[in-house]
Amino acid sequence: MEEPVAAHPTPLSEKQAQPEGKSPPRIFWLILSVILACVITCIAVAGVLRFTQSSSKPLFQVVRLNFQNRPGSQMNQSAFVDKSRNTVTYYVTSSSNRTTAVLFDGKNGYVCYKPAEQKNCYLRMMDGQDWETVQVSFDLSQHRVDQLPLPNDRTRYYREFLGIVPGRPVRPEEAGEVIRSLCEEMPIYWVKKKDGPAKQRLIYLCIDICFPSNICVSICFYYLPE
Repeated sequence: MEEPVAAHPTPLSEKQAQPEGKSPPRIFWLILSVILACVITCIAVAGVLRFTQSSSKPLFQVVRLNFQNRPGSQMNQSAFVDKSRNTVTYYVTSSSNRTTAVLFDGKNGYVCYKPAEQKNCYLRMMDGQDWETVQVSFDLSQHRVDQLPLPNDRTRYYREFLGIVPGRPVRPEEAGEVIRSLCEEMPIYWVKKKDGPAKQRLIYLCIDICFPSNICVSICFYYLPE
């Protein structure tokens, strides 16, 4: 009988080496570092460009125009020109420290009156003279005029009558955002230009205001017949 052949042990040098756990290659970390550096650089450049662009824009969106008082007059008047909203707002403060606001809304084509110590606002459509007033105010705001000498020898004075339409309040969506902000929660009524009130009608109130176009006007309100 043949003897079984004994299995010879495999030498250690011939054994297959077991795979060892390897750490991520250095190239991976290098690529990640480059990507992060690029992202940080792009963010920094974008921030610098945005700051530069914002610095080149005008710092003030609203320009204030001050008016010199007439000799012997205690009325103080100023105007705020906001080209971004296409509005000019005149503020007239009387000797009794009561301020009336007159807003020209060039976007919607309205003139809004907010008399001092009144619980109502009054609204009408702009006409050609109103558009001229807005344009003159815009032109003056570009030159940043601090004091406007009003009036002078060429100033025209006249009285304007506005009839209040009773029982016809303006709907909030009609007034527009700027006028709603001026009048807040006050009711707004339509007014119309008229030649003058009837003899039996009394004038409700008057507002005196001067414009840069050498025009001073006394705006008087009265109620139209129902």
